[in-house]
Amino acid sequence: MFRSIFFICLYGAGMLFPASNLSVSDAQPHSGVAEGPSPPKSPAEELATFQIEPGFKIQLVASEPMVQDPVVIQFDPDGRLWVVEMRGFMNDIEGSTEDQPTGRISVLEDTDGNGQMDKSTIYLDGLVMPRALALVPGGALVSENKSLWLTQDTDGDLKADTKTLVDGDYAKNGLPEHADNGLWRSIDNYYYSVKSRFRYRLTDGKWLRDSTEFRGQWGLSHDDEGNLYYNYNWSQLHADLVPPNYLSRNPHHTPTTGIDHGLTIDRRVYPIRSNPAVNRGYIPGTLGDEGQLLEFTAACSPLVYRENAFPAEYLGNAFVCEPSGNLVKRNVVRKNGLMLTAFDPHPGTEFLASTDERFRPVHIASAPDGGLYIADMYRGLVQHGAYMTPYLKEQTIQRDLVQPVHYGRIWRVVPENWQPTKPRKLSQASSAELVATLSNVNGWQRDQAQRLLVERNDKLAVPALRELVTHGKVPLGRFHALWTLEGMKQLDGTLLFSALQDENTLVKSTALRLLEPLAKKDAKIKTQLETALANFSPAEESKPFTLQLALSADALSPQAALPILSRIADQEGNSPLVRDAVLSSLKNQEFAFLQTLMKAPEWQAHNQDKEIFLEMLTTSVVRKGNPTEMATLLADLNKKKSGTSADFAWQEKAILTALSIQANNPKLKPIKLAKAPDILTKKMEGVDGQRLASLDALFEWPGHKATVATTRKKNPLSEEDRKIFALGRQHYLTTCAGCHGTDGAGINRFAPPLIGSQWVLGDEKRLSLILLHGMEGPVDVMGKTYDTPEILPVMPAHSTMDDAALTAILTYIRNEWGNDAGAVGRRTVGTTRLTSQGRVVPWTAKELDAHIEAGKAKE
Repeated sequence: MFRSIFFICLYGAGMLFPASNLSVSDAQPHSGVAEGPSPPKSPAEELATFQIEPGFKIQLVASEPMVQDPVVIQFDPDGRLWVVEMRGFMNDIEGSTEDQPTGRISVLEDTDGNGQMDKSTIYLDGLVMPRALALVPGGALVSENKSLWLTQDTDGDLKADTKTLVDGDYAKNGLPEHADNGLWRSIDNYYYSVKSRFRYRLTDGKWLRDSTEFRGQWGLSHDDEGNLYYNYNWSQLHADLVPPNYLSRNPHHTPTTGIDHGLTIDRRVYPIRSNPAVNRGYIPGTLGDEGQLLEFTAACSPLVYRENAFPAEYLGNAFVCEPSGNLVKRNVVRKNGLMLTAFDPHPGTEFLASTDERFRPVHIASAPDGGLYIADMYRGLVQHGAYMTPYLKEQTIQRDLVQPVHYGRIWRVVPENWQPTKPRKLSQASSAELVATLSNVNGWQRDQAQRLLVERNDKLAVPALRELVTHGKVPLGRFHALWTLEGMKQLDGTLLFSALQDENTLVKSTALRLLEPLAKKDAKIKTQLETALANFSPAEESKPFTLQLALSADALSPQAALPILSRIADQEGNSPLVRDAVLSSLKNQEFAFLQTLMKAPEWQAHNQDKEIFLEMLTTSVVRKGNPTEMATLLADLNKKKSGTSADFAWQEKAILTALSIQANNPKLKPIKLAKAPDILTKKMEGVDGQRLASLDALFEWPGHKATVATTRKKNPLSEEDRKIFALGRQHYLTTCAGCHGTDGAGINRFAPPLIGSQWVLGDEKRLSLILLHGMEGPVDVMGKTYDTPEILPVMPAHSTMDDAALTAILTYIRNEWGNDAGAVGRRTVGTTRLTSQGRVVPWTAKELDAHIEAGKAKE
C-alpha cells in the first residue's frame, strides 16, 4: 500500500522563555508558486503567512527554543501543556541520529494568564524517538525506544524520578511512520493506540494489556458518544461505528463493517502554496498545474471538536492535519441512523493553510479554554528516510530544506472575540465539583473530570454519581457518570436497570452495555435482563439501541438471545453493520440460529438481504467446522431437493453458495464426516451441481480424501489466491451485492451485471480505477448499454477501503459465476491508487478507456 509523508508523536521539553504575543485573523489568501529555497521564518513572519476561516484568529502560544520538534501535545487537568519533542527525527538527509537519546517531554505553563506559555520544565530527557504519551496518576505513560514506560514524578517538581517498563513490545514495528502511537484515553477507561492491536488499563494499581482491533496510522480521538476516530495518510477520516472489541468476538466470523469505517471519500486538499517537496511529486496527478498538492498524502492526527468556544456549527467537526500540504482541513460530521459521514463545508478553501513550506501541523489538541491547539513541527524535511524517493531527496537538498532543525511552534485557533482566562485547576477540585463537571458543556472538561474521579476512587463521590445517573438533566452527564462508576467498580444491577429506562438512547444503550459483565457473573441479573428484553421489538426502539442489543445479546442465554437476534436480523438485516453485530453475538450458536431461521415463516419469502445474511451465517458454521453440525446441515439440504439442483429454494442455494466458496479457502482444514453424505454422492446438473462438486475440497469421510475441484480454468488460482477469493466474497456481500446482486447478475435500477462483463474481465488496472474513483454515465456491458433509470447514475468510489480489501473483491468478481480472469496482482490496487492521485471525480466509460490507452502508449 502506498505510504507517503507521515509523522510520529509524543511530548516535549523546554526552558524558561517568554513566547511572543502574536495573533492574526481572517488573513487574505496567498498565491504563487514557490521557487528555490524556503528559508525558515520567525514566528511573526510565519504568522503572516496563514489563511484562516473567517471569524477566527490564530495565535502563537510557544516557539523555539522553548519548543523543539513537537509531535504530540496534551493539556493536563491544571491547564499545563505537555509536549513530546522528537528531536532525533531526520536531522540530516540520512536520518542518522534516530538512535540518539535526544528526545524529551516538556511541560509548558502560562503563569500570568495572558494566553502565552512563559515557563517550561523538562519532565523527561534523553529519550530515543519518543512517540506517545498519556497522563496518568503521578506521571505519564511514555513510548520511546520502541517500548512503553511508566514514568513518575514522586516529589511534585514536574520532573520524572522513576521509569518502569510496562510493555517492551509496544512499538516493536520500529519505523516512525508505522509504529504504535496514540495512547488515547477513551470513554471506557482504556487507553487506545493506532497501528496497534493493544489497549491498556490501570486496574488495582497495575497496568494491564488487552487485545483490540487494529486501527489507524497516526493520531486518535473520540466524539461525544465515545466513537474512536483515526485515519491513514491516504484517507483522512475513519471511525468505529461500534464500541471496541465487539465485532471481533466470534472467531468464526470476519466482520467487514463497523470498525475502520471511512467517513468520506473526499481526499481533495486546497493548499495556498506550491508543494513540490512531497514524496511522489513526480507522479502525474499528485500536484496541480501550479504545483499544489491535490489530495491527502500525509493525513494525520484527527481531532473531534467537542468544546463550546467555537460557534455551534463547529461542535462535532473533525479537524485533520495535512503537513505535506501545509494545512488543516475541517470536516462536518453527520450521524444518519447507524452511520457516520463527513464532508468539507467549504470545498476550495481550507480551515487553516499557510504559504510557509515549513508549516508542518502534525497534531491537534483540545484545551480547557476551548481553543484548538496545533503542534507545528516547523521544518523542511518531514519524510522519513526509509521511504524517501530520489525525487524528494533531490528536492530537499537543492532547496535547502534539510536544515535547520529543532524549530517548533504551538498555535492556538480561537474565535476573533476570544480572550484568555486563567485555567481552573481541576486536580484541586473536590470530588463533588468533579461530579458536577461531568455535565459540563465542554468535552475536555467532562473527560478530565471522569479521569480524575476514576483515578481518585473516592467512595464518598459514589452517591452523587448515582444521583447524577438517575436524575441528571444533561444526558452526557449521565453518560459520563455511568462510565465513571464503571471505572471505580461501583456499578450494580439496580442502578443499571434504572438507566435502562432512560429516555436518552445513548444512556440507555450504555446501561445495556454495562449490564453485560454483571449478567455473565450473576444468574439473577441475567434472568432479570432477559425478562426486561423479552418483548423487544426493533420497530419500537431506536436503531442505535437495536444495534447495541444485537451486540449485547452475547450476554444472554441462547434461549433468550436467539429469538431477539432473529427479530433483529429480520427487521434490520438490510444493514451490513447489524448483520455483523448479530453474527458477533452468535459464537458457537451459529448452527442453531441457522436452523431457527430456516423454519421461521418470515424467512421463507425471498429477500436479498436475508439471502446475504444466510450465506454469511453458513460461512461461520463452516468455519467452526463441527462435524456433527455439518453432517446435519448436508442431510437437511438433501431432504430439500428431489433430484435436480433446480429444486433448491433460495435459502438452500444461499447455503450451498457459502459452502462452495469456503471450499475454495485453503485456510480451512477439511471437515471429517463419519460417513458419506448422500447429497455429495449423486450427480447434479446446473450451477448448483458445480457448487456441489466443489465441496470435495471441504469434506472427508471414510474412503474419500479432500481434493480441490478439478474444473479446468485458463487462469487457475493459487492457494493464496483462493484464500483471497473467499475473503473477497465476504467483502462483496457487504459492499457490492446490494447493487450487483449476490449472483453478480445485476439488479434493475441499481447496477449492471458482472458476469462476463468486459469491465470485470479486462484490464485489472482499469477495474481498480473504477473501484477507487467510481464511474458515472452510460456503460456498455456485453453489447448492451445501461443508463439511468435502468441503473443508478453513479457508482460510488470505494477509496476508503484498504488495498487488501479491494484486491480481494477484484479477485473474487473476476473468478466467480463462470468468470475466469485470474487473480489481481497484490500491488495492482496500491500502485493504481498511487499513480492516480489527484482524481476526485468518477470516471466516464469513454474517459476511462482513453486513460488506459494513453497509459499503454507510454509504456
